[in-house]
Amino acid sequence: MSLRSAGGASRRDGAPATGPEAGAPPSAGQQPAGRKPLRRKSGRPEIKQKFRPLGKQPLGLLFSAPYVIFILGVLAYPLGYAVWISFHQFYFTAPGVQVARPFVGIDNYITVLSDPAVQRSFLNILVFMVINVPLTVGLSLILANALNRITRLKTFFRVSYYVPYVTASVAVIGVWLFLFQQNGLINSLLGPLAPNPSWLVNSWLAMPTVALYVTWKQLGFFILLYLAALQNIPDELYESASVDGGNKWVQFWNITVPGVRSASVLVTLLATITGANLFTEPYLLTGGGGPDGASSSPVFLMYQKGILQGNPDVAAALGVVLVIGVLLIALIQNRLVGGKSGEE
Repeated sequence: MSLRSAGGASRRDGAPATGPEAGAPPSAGQQPAGRKPLRRKSGRPEIKQKFRPLGKQPLGLLFSAPYVIFILGVLAYPLGYAVWISFHQFYFTAPGVQVARPFVGIDNYITVLSDPAVQRSFLNILVFMVINVPLTVGLSLILANALNRITRLKTFFRVSYYVPYVTASVAVIGVWLFLFQQNGLINSLLGPLAPNPSWLVNSWLAMPTVALYVTWKQLGFFILLYLAALQNIPDELYESASVDGGNKWVQFWNITVPGVRSASVLVTLLATITGANLFTEPYLLTGGGGPDGASSSPVFLMYQKGILQGNPDVAAALGVVLVIGVLLIALIQNRLVGGKSGEE
């Protein structure tokens, strides 16, 4: 009997016929019975990632290096040095003179937090922010939206709002002193309704007046920020809302406000930082935080305690407390104002 007929007989006898004939080697691509299939290796050679300590774009580090050096030299190092001073008994000395500066722990912080003048200054800043920040955000957005819609004299109005921001504070404050002094133009217009004592010498009105001044002076800068944000809102959204019957108020509240949310977060943060660093305005408008500290600020007290009174350690502790407070307020504002925009 031939091999072919023998093979056929074996299959008729019930032998498995799933593979090639008995004794034949497995063809390419087939695995022997009872063995796990072998994984094919990819034909592409493995590329090993090179270790790049400077990243994929080292040229970017070169361009950013000047700004990084500036931040480290002007901001990071002074802040770290101020923290070190706040934990020591520190004195200003002549160059080259070595004096003992012992470690005092948190004594400077206790002195700062228990000082009624410091507590009053932080309360003044809180009043300032309650007035300044909402006015800055609201007026900047409304005026920017109006300037974005007008077609005539657009450049004139934009420059008019921006001029006070770039004008020297001393010159502008002279105008406000003329307006809000006892015999100034504002009191002349109000007549019997004018406050007595007047605005800048009234313990209840001094800080609100300073807040209004800072709002007016900084408004042009924040208007430009909102104008840049408004350019990113498509005109088709306003056209669709107009076709659906939405008036100007509906368009403003449902399209403009959500569309500039990121700019609102930035404006709120910058206005908060401006209020925390308030110095020039109360120093010039109210004669150094008057009357009786009603318009003093933490930065003014830092200057007073560190430079005039010769206590830089206490001033450094006050500065550290101020930085921590601003960071906490900024974090809360980012949670409340930023909302979902920071997650998207």
